[in-house]
Amino acid sequence: MSTSQILKGILEGCLLAVIARGETYGYEMIEKLNTYGFTMVSEGSIYPLLIRMRKEGLVTTSEKTLPSGGPKRKYYSLTKKGRERLDDFQERWNEVASSVNCLLEGKNS
Repeated sequence: MSTSQILKGILEGCLLAVIARGETYGYEMIEKLNTYGFTMVSEGSIYPLLIRMRKEGLVTTSEKTLPSGGPKRKYYSLTKKGRERLDDFQERWNEVASSVNCLLEGKNS
């Protein structure tokens, strides 16, 4: 199984975590993910997910123009429902990560 296949299942939670740290736009999310080692994430993988997250009411969007001009950017913010989804993801992730680590280390939980 490739890293990108594993990542597909956790990318939503990771994006919610990035957005929870403050209003952000798509390319900036990719840059932030890259700083945490998610170098395999591309624009093509996050934008469809962001659209779905917006439709599900997990995030809201607003368009802003930079003071220096240029094209408008779509900024994403977390909703209450998005915060709840992130909290749920974090709880499930901690359980799964703990179980996988125990298995790999040969320990019983």
